[in-house]
Amino acid sequence: MAALQEAKYDDDSIRTLDWKEHIRLRPGMYIGKLGDGVSPDDGIYVLVKEVMDNCIDEHMMGFGKQIDIQIEDKTVSVRDFGRGIPLGKVVDVVSKINTGAKYDSKAFQKSVGLNGVGTKAVNALSDWFRVQSFRDGETKYAEFEKGELIKESKLEKTDQPNGTLVTFIPDNTVFKNFKFKLEFVDDLLWNYCYLNAGLVIIFNKKRYVSRNGLLDLLQKKTNEDDLRYPIIHLSGEDIEIALSHNSDYGEDLFSFVNGQYTTQGGTHQQAFREAFVKTIRDFYKKDYDAADIRQSIVAAIAIRVQEPVFESQTKTKLGSQHVFEGGPTVRSFVLDFMSKQLDNFLHRNTETADALKKRIEQSERERKELSGIKKLANERAKKANVHNKKLRDCKYHFNEEPTGKNKEEALEMVNKSMIFITEGDSASGSITKSRNVDNQAVFSLRGKPLNSFGLTKKIVYENEEFNLLQHALNIEDGLDGLRYNKIVIATDADVDGMHIRLLIMTFFLQFFPDLVKQKHVYILETPLFRVRNKQQTIYCYDETEKQAAIKKLGNKPEITRFKGLGEISPEEFGGFIGDDIRLAPVLLDQGAHIQSLLEYFMGKNTPQRQDFIIGNLRVEIDLAEEEKL
Repeated sequence: MAALQEAKYDDDSIRTLDWKEHIRLRPGMYIGKLGDGVSPDDGIYVLVKEVMDNCIDEHMMGFGKQIDIQIEDKTVSVRDFGRGIPLGKVVDVVSKINTGAKYDSKAFQKSVGLNGVGTKAVNALSDWFRVQSFRDGETKYAEFEKGELIKESKLEKTDQPNGTLVTFIPDNTVFKNFKFKLEFVDDLLWNYCYLNAGLVIIFNKKRYVSRNGLLDLLQKKTNEDDLRYPIIHLSGEDIEIALSHNSDYGEDLFSFVNGQYTTQGGTHQQAFREAFVKTIRDFYKKDYDAADIRQSIVAAIAIRVQEPVFESQTKTKLGSQHVFEGGPTVRSFVLDFMSKQLDNFLHRNTETADALKKRIEQSERERKELSGIKKLANERAKKANVHNKKLRDCKYHFNEEPTGKNKEEALEMVNKSMIFITEGDSASGSITKSRNVDNQAVFSLRGKPLNSFGLTKKIVYENEEFNLLQHALNIEDGLDGLRYNKIVIATDADVDGMHIRLLIMTFFLQFFPDLVKQKHVYILETPLFRVRNKQQTIYCYDETEKQAAIKKLGNKPEITRFKGLGEISPEEFGGFIGDDIRLAPVLLDQGAHIQSLLEYFMGKNTPQRQDFIIGNLRVEIDLAEEEKL
């Protein structure tokens, strides 16, 4: 056996990267995943958030009541009216690691960003970046390209109010083919407003403001008619809580720390869940099951802590154990507040207390009714899972810790994990043959699923297909065990395919609404046309792209229209579900109410829906005839 050749390891092997090289080489350490903008946690939104966090920190310290933000195509501009960066440090603050005011706890007592990395990461990962400070009648700006300083102005006089203006264009070589979805930015900005009552944000000329904090958030996220009792709104020093119960399944929790939306929860969210259960048990003097107490809860909690410890640079999960050094633990702080304030509220509001008790006892009855059915269904599912022909699984899963020599690559696969839900053998066959077995699974439906609107969760266990899908996703007991980050509905773009999409989305919204609310559900976009000549093939997703392709290739190229997924060969399909995959997220508008939506689209044939259909009927020109025109 030939001896292995050892890699040369000497003084020349040791490299020291400057700040921008390190950020560009390992962007995941600073902003999480990259992405193209199709997911709310993609890097381009983290860049916006990092700049906004600095503006919010200024507001929290009492400087600046308004923030202006504009996103035009790929250019982002954020202007606050705080104190403005000290003019002598305009360059250093955005280009030198370990430089910033956040290290001075006197200047920023309870800020979001404490490591001084945020705007440096934005600078390093931007094709073009400009920062300008206005301070006491003077201004200075600096411009960068990919973190490299290209222009620095001298001090100039200005009549502009104090504050900072940051403008940047994310680097297209890092965030490939990215595009901002303004709905995600909308969510981000509303959260800032809910957590900072009175703050005004102007985004693309639209005004955002909240007067009642988390009460406004829950009112926008819920339908008043679905709530079992009026929203309970409690606030104290460094803590605010709003909560109610509705008729949805699961728990709908929004948690925040120092103005940061912690999508993955953390110590404060877990403390709230425990404190709520304990307070309810103590108040009613009954040992209710924790699941029954929290079933259908919709709640928001916001706390402020000194020097928060987050489990990643993207600050999506709080790791802090204490509110401030030497002070109470987060757990005891939340428990003490809940045990006093919620208990007092329930004693003073007996109608709310009675309604809350009835909701808990209803959940208890439903759980006991389901227990026998669940046992039989789970036994069937275990047998089916041994030879589950519906599921073609993948190697990496969203609920598992990445393993192996290269954990960074493994983590990327975990975050990219997805499951395609397909209909019919031909479609699932094409995807199965062309998928990436590391991170792409396939679940095949045998036909149109049942319309589950208005049905109880009992049907999930009685319907074999629903039960197997629930087990494949591992969501029976909540989203903590979700096996795939993206659930991709892959159906034909015809009438039947659209109907199947609606039925699957109805299933998720009826029984697992958090999957949609937390933006795990997507629609796979596949090309409608293939335009080619002997030299080049272009796949087009709509009529506009088709016309552009025809113009580019010229001389009457061959045009093929795909009518279904089964018509696309596995070789071709591989190109549509790889790095250039196009996914459309299933989004709920701010203020959209699930039961009302389902009633309109999936309920009995309502007059409103009839009127809509009649008013929007169109006669389609036959495609073959259209080509001749």
